[in-house]
Amino acid sequence: MGANSSTIKELSENEYLKKLSGTDSISENEPFWNQLLSFTLSTPTNSQLFIWQAHNALFIICCLIKVFTSQVSEEELLLHFTYRATDPGNYESDTEDLFEELLFCLIQLIVEIPLLDLTYSILLEAVTALIVLLSYQLFHKDILHESPIHKHLMNGRCLPYTSRLVKTLLYNFIRQEKSPPPGSHIFPQQQDGGGLLYGLASGVASGIWTVLTLGGVGSKPTPQQEQSSPLANQSLLLLLVLSNLTDSPDCPNPFRQSVTFFKNTQDSSVSPTPNPHSFQINFNSLYTSLCEQQKSDQATLLLYTLLHQNSNVRTYVLARSDMENLVLPILEILYHVEERNSHHVYMALIILLILTEDDGFNRSIHEVILKNITWYTERVLTEISLGSLLILVVIRTIQFNMTRTRVRLSLPNFGRNFVF
Repeated sequence: MGANSSTIKELSENEYLKKLSGTDSISENEPFWNQLLSFTLSTPTNSQLFIWQAHNALFIICCLIKVFTSQVSEEELLLHFTYRATDPGNYESDTEDLFEELLFCLIQLIVEIPLLDLTYSILLEAVTALIVLLSYQLFHKDILHESPIHKHLMNGRCLPYTSRLVKTLLYNFIRQEKSPPPGSHIFPQQQDGGGLLYGLASGVASGIWTVLTLGGVGSKPTPQQEQSSPLANQSLLLLLVLSNLTDSPDCPNPFRQSVTFFKNTQDSSVSPTPNPHSFQINFNSLYTSLCEQQKSDQATLLLYTLLHQNSNVRTYVLARSDMENLVLPILEILYHVEERNSHHVYMALIILLILTEDDGFNRSIHEVILKNITWYTERVLTEISLGSLLILVVIRTIQFNMTRTRVRLSLPNFGRNFVF
């Protein structure tokens, strides 16, 4: 305590604490109070035992919830989290709902705990736990409109953390932090790159992805990417699930509102009607990650969601001078159409449709000259404009669709936009 750094071991000998607990009175104007409060005390949050036990507790909870979600209804699951305390000799009891407490603690853990090598695994478990809790949709043919779990997330104690949770999940996706090396883990790691629960949650998330894409089968997986950055991948999946929850009867989905209204950190304009769940994030970092991660279905879905729902992101993307960094990965998806499912291809086409609705974009892509497109193998393209390549790939995709897959696409819309 005092002006110098302190540790818990030093507290018993600290002169300011001795004076505070002594018998002499201290005036409110004495410098003592400033000296007493001028300390730097690091709380023992890096306790390996604490993190280890918390991680294992989350692991057990996730495994149990995974079984419950597939075997019992949501109402029955909530009963398992209902605690009734009865005092001896007292016939009245107080009932406590521990489920909302669990959701609140998981969200608080994700947004409050810094991402370090030591905390990577417990943050991954917390994100995975929320995905597992939201997996009830997989066992229902109809859309869940009045889910008790959704109600807890969209109201009550969890509601004020909406924007912070969305922002944290986005930053996890942006950072693409690799899983820490084995030497930095506080417990032994599985050799297969993720262990039981990560595989379990990946299956749950893949199933949720199937629901979001109306039953489509995913593209060929990229296990190396998912295993190298599991927290980024799980955070993206959780973000997509949260933003696609149905609106409750009394209020719209706050997570969708947060995704719709967040702004650039460099945007100093004041919104006339600020949304309570809005926040600011670095658009340059977000744009870079979106460009680099388009090989996965979920990253393409995130890009589509942001372009379609968030006007701030759409305006920023259309104003970029390096548009080829975003368009080329989308065109590569379409070029390898035989390796992608119809929903991934359709989303890529819709993204191009959104972009080509802007006249400035249509003009600028013809001014960008590309050289040596290595993934285009049908012929050697030593030099071609981005606009010409876009037309070439889209026509090839439409031809492939008409002759082989015959999946209905909105061809008139594409035709109108692609005639520059």
